[in-house]
Amino acid sequence: MKAVVAHAYGPPEQFTVQEVPVPRPGPGQIQVRIAAASLNPTDIRLPGGEYRAAVDLPFPHTPGNDFAGTVSEVGPGVTAYRVGDEVFGEAVPRAMRAVADPSRPSLSTGALAEYAVFEADTPLIAHRPAGLSAPDAAAVATAGLTALSVIGSAEVKEGESVLVVGATGGVGTAVVPLLAAAGARVIATGTPADADVLRELGASEVIGYAASEYPADIDVALNLTLPEDRLAGLARTLRPGGRLITIIFPPPAPEVLGRDDVELRFLLDLGGEFGGMREVGALVVDGRLPVTVSGRYTLDQGPQACVDLVRTHTLGKLVVTM
Repeated sequence: MKAVVAHAYGPPEQFTVQEVPVPRPGPGQIQVRIAAASLNPTDIRLPGGEYRAAVDLPFPHTPGNDFAGTVSEVGPGVTAYRVGDEVFGEAVPRAMRAVADPSRPSLSTGALAEYAVFEADTPLIAHRPAGLSAPDAAAVATAGLTALSVIGSAEVKEGESVLVVGATGGVGTAVVPLLAAAGARVIATGTPADADVLRELGASEVIGYAASEYPADIDVALNLTLPEDRLAGLARTLRPGGRLITIIFPPPAPEVLGRDDVELRFLLDLGGEFGGMREVGALVVDGRLPVTVSGRYTLDQGPQACVDLVRTHTLGKLVVTM
């Protein structure tokens, strides 16, 4: 089968498409013929070596966490799925088992491939609803799951102000409408070209990326993109008692905020604590969670998609179809 492959730590420019053996499912696993996969920054950061101190990644490595496809084989002990079932979800590389849910880990061989193997017993994989296309299902997997986690963790109250830094990415374009629906006043960072889309998604105000543009006395600051050394600037926007929520791995130490009168929460929900893929699919079908896709690629263009994700400005998700 064809797959996107990294042979060593390095930038996405080194990724290639090549023939590799088709993975076979073991006990409790399913093999899926991939119809579509979408990209996340972790797909680049992990083989890029950013998490090398925490994750020992074996090579060759096929990236890709988010997918939609058709079950093509089931391993012993699997009862929830049959061959022919349409499924979608999120699964991290097997090398990340240590940070996955310990009881029901969602692990895979990599979704940027014609076939991949997944653990069947996880809330992060579900049957794809009839009203949700495969490309949109792949696009919304991690973005929707993280958005649900943000809503649950932030405990946003009606009328509170929320600054979303990185609002134009996959998670940002998913969480902005959910925050707006919860009654929050959403201030989103973006470019002037993105402003109309962000307002359509529910943002009350769109500002630039510079810290000097951040408003003051914010209730909640949501970091979807900034590295640890820039969190102090974001924390200065918060009112006393405010909450700063970050999804950027690794977890930052509270001291980096430079103040002790605000709360820091690191969010990495790999167990579906605030809702799994079934709930994500239902939100999309019901029209409460829009799917934003700005780029579509074939599998042969998969390496270029990975380069574009980190070298260009994107709005929403990039999707690779097989």
